Amino acid sequence: MDVRQARHLHEERLLAMANVSGVGTGRDEESGEDVVVVFVTRKVPRDGLRPEDTIPDTLEGIPVRVLSMDETSEP
Repeated sequence: MDVRQARHLHEERLLAMANVSGVGTGRDEESGEDVVVVFVTRKVPRDGLRPEDTIPDTLEGIPVRVLSMDETSEP
C-alpha cells in the first residue's frame, strides 16, 4: 500500500478526532520516506487524549507525522 492509499483509507476516521484539522501526504525531511501528515489545531500530550483521539504512529505501515497549525503558521 502506498502513502496515498493509506491516507485515503484512514482520512475520515482521522478527521473525526479531536483537534484534527486536515490530513495529507508528504516526505520526511530527515529520512526522505513518504509519510501521512495529520494537521492538528494544537498538540496535546497522549495522556491528555481519549484513546479514540490518539493519532497512531503508523497507518498501514506508513509513518505518520503530526503537525500543529501553531507551529506552521508565520508570526
